[in-house]
Amino acid sequence: MKTDIEPTSTSAGSQPKVATRSTGRAGDKIFLGLSRGSGIALLVIMAAIAVFLAYRAAIAISKDEANFLTAFEWSTGSTPMRFGIAVLAFGTVVSSIIAMVLAVPIAVGIALFISHYAPRRLATPVAYVIDLLAAVPSIVYGLWGALFLVPHLTGLYTWMDDTLGWTKVLSYQGGAARSLFTVGILLAIMILPIVTSVSREVFRQVPKMHEEAALALGATRWEVVRMSVLPFGRSGIISASMLGLGRALGETMAVATVLSPSYLINASLLDPGGGTFAQNIASHFKEANGNGRDALIASGLVLFVITLLVNGAARMIIARRKEYSGTAA
Repeated sequence: MKTDIEPTSTSAGSQPKVATRSTGRAGDKIFLGLSRGSGIALLVIMAAIAVFLAYRAAIAISKDEANFLTAFEWSTGSTPMRFGIAVLAFGTVVSSIIAMVLAVPIAVGIALFISHYAPRRLATPVAYVIDLLAAVPSIVYGLWGALFLVPHLTGLYTWMDDTLGWTKVLSYQGGAARSLFTVGILLAIMILPIVTSVSREVFRQVPKMHEEAALALGATRWEVVRMSVLPFGRSGIISASMLGLGRALGETMAVATVLSPSYLINASLLDPGGGTFAQNIASHFKEANGNGRDALIASGLVLFVITLLVNGAARMIIARRKEYSGTAA
């Protein structure tokens, strides 16, 4: 670093100006250009996807003789076309909510166990297995769900019907367990490794002095976790949950393998039937004609918007309170 001191006019309290020459200025400019270009390219790609989906969706909706948002049918091969996304939106949202309710508390508990409770000789192999499960293809989960999970859920469904059947939401009429609740359980198993891995890494970043100070003041291990670890990692837990939710919303093959699709919304989550956006697109895209594909693209646009809204809401939750970022912990 080379500095040149330039004299300035004398005045009370004035300081000499220092001109600084940076030898790495060219590299900084290149890095800045690449970073800015990457960000702009990402925005351009997202905008291009949105424009393409909106254009093709507008073509399909203009030919739809049913209400696109509330119709309970999908007949794109008939003339005129009649299709709607009511069943698909319901199935996508409900199955994702079931998956999040089941997966997030268990994932956070596993992450806390690995990072703060388990001895190193046990935490290392458990963390390795969790990371390995995150890399398993979705079709493998789907085959496992169809061949193992579905047959073994009959007993659970019967118990839920005996215990909570009076709610009508968890009543079971018998038959194969190919319902939205089964899809939610399978999706919970699939997103569990992702949420666990990200949460574990966030918990490892908690400043040790905070934990040691709490222990020195007489706090128990759980009080340390509650007062130091969880507030610091709240932002990471939300981010990990959004990653898992993104996979749950867009999961295709596993849902298509397990679910028995229909265009009816059942009162009970344990009854076979229902559908999701991704499963419907995967099931109908091959045999769909031009108008049918435009209809599927229209449903994909709705899923695209739902994903953007979910991620935007997550960012607002994180930014709403400063302590969520962990910097104030």
